[in-house]
Amino acid sequence: MDRGLHFMFCVVTTVLLLRESSQTGAMRNDDAMIKANDLRGPEENLPVLTVTTILEDPYAMVRSAELEGYCIDLLKALASMLHFSYKVKVVGDGKYGAISSNGNWTGMIGEILRQEADIAVAPLTVTSAREEVVSFTTPFLQTGIGILLRKDTISDEMSFFHFLAPFSKETWTGLLFAYVLTCVCLFLVARLSPCEWNEPKNEENHFTFLNSLWFGAGALTLQGATPRPKAFSVRVIAAIWWLFTIALLAAYIANFTALLSSGSEQLTIQTFEDLVKQRKIEFGTLDGSSTFYFFKNSKNPIHRMIFEYMDKRRDHVLVKTYQEAVQRVMESNYAFIGESISQDLAAARHCNLIRAPEVIGDRGYGIATAQASPWTKKLSVAVLKLRESGDLDYLRNKWWESSCLHKSRERWSPLQPQALGGLFLTLAIGLALGVIAAMVELSNKSRHAAGHVKKSCCSIFTEEMCTRLRIKENTRQSQETSGRANA
Repeated sequence: MDRGLHFMFCVVTTVLLLRESSQTGAMRNDDAMIKANDLRGPEENLPVLTVTTILEDPYAMVRSAELEGYCIDLLKALASMLHFSYKVKVVGDGKYGAISSNGNWTGMIGEILRQEADIAVAPLTVTSAREEVVSFTTPFLQTGIGILLRKDTISDEMSFFHFLAPFSKETWTGLLFAYVLTCVCLFLVARLSPCEWNEPKNEENHFTFLNSLWFGAGALTLQGATPRPKAFSVRVIAAIWWLFTIALLAAYIANFTALLSSGSEQLTIQTFEDLVKQRKIEFGTLDGSSTFYFFKNSKNPIHRMIFEYMDKRRDHVLVKTYQEAVQRVMESNYAFIGESISQDLAAARHCNLIRAPEVIGDRGYGIATAQASPWTKKLSVAVLKLRESGDLDYLRNKWWESSCLHKSRERWSPLQPQALGGLFLTLAIGLALGVIAAMVELSNKSRHAAGHVKKSCCSIFTEEMCTRLRIKENTRQSQETSGRANA
């Protein structure tokens, strides 16, 4: 009996001890949870923003069941600066945002208007139509409208006049004008300078206009040509023309060598006008994108032609996604008109693609918010700070880096007049100095002659000018006079 009571007492004591320890452990766990709540309390108190984006490389991509990309890194940096948390959702219809036939907005713009998202962080172009319904921050990326093509669809075989390719048409025109102007100045200065032509009525002038043209052409081929100048003024013009031709030939040889060694052909489509004129390649853009509406609203004749072409073939040339556009360019004779910054990425990732040189319609990518949202100004200031600190440049270099960029050679292009602007300016200054020197030489002779015949220097100078510039008439009169005397 005593043993039974003792056993019951031990059991009750054990149960009470276990209950007390469990209560103590629960109190400790409650304390631990309170401490944990105290630690993450500030995070839970942060405002939570619903962010809509669109899947597009390299802005937002799914990697290992998580989103990553330029816009995701930008969103993390903004959240860290402005102290907010967020949840990201991909836009349901896969569109950026345009007005549908029933008057409602689609894409990310529509989700913001329907309050399904607070902000849109994506390659969303700032346009006037979108600005009327939502607010945009300061652009975080600058871009424009370009043409993406496949290299083998836009290069022709070397033309018969391929030797003219190193210089552009404007440069060749400027060179021809400089040659003619120099020969004219050489002809005039040789007539005006008394050191070159002292006795107009009796002495023969070797620098006729044809001889001046021959002298200039000889310098272009680095060959000596007669007649040789004697006067200082004529030598100034000759020397500056020789310098001009040497530098010009060096530039031509260097650019022609680069053209031959690059192994790339001259692009037949360099502008939107070239794209419209050809019939070999189809072209289009994203359906409902800002690029499409840019051409629709433009008053430029070339842009209107592009819009009419795309509108008539809407079902065939307009694409739904950017990935579809790139794939179509790679597999068929198709040119994609879209954001130049995205095309640069495509050309970097696919070395057989290239973007045409011309870019129009400068624009920017901004973060879209609801109108009157308190986050608009905060996000704009944060974007400006990231730009000033160089973080935006770092993100650009991070996500646009490609081995294709390092392996590809620089794109060759004809030499433009701007590259030779200093050379043409030097030639113009030399011609002006030559003419001034000739006038000084003629004025010195006129001053000395005025002292002998006791006339004014201006009258003698005028007579000399008229005599030298009307030498044919004077020669004819002298020939008639000599003929009468012989008779």
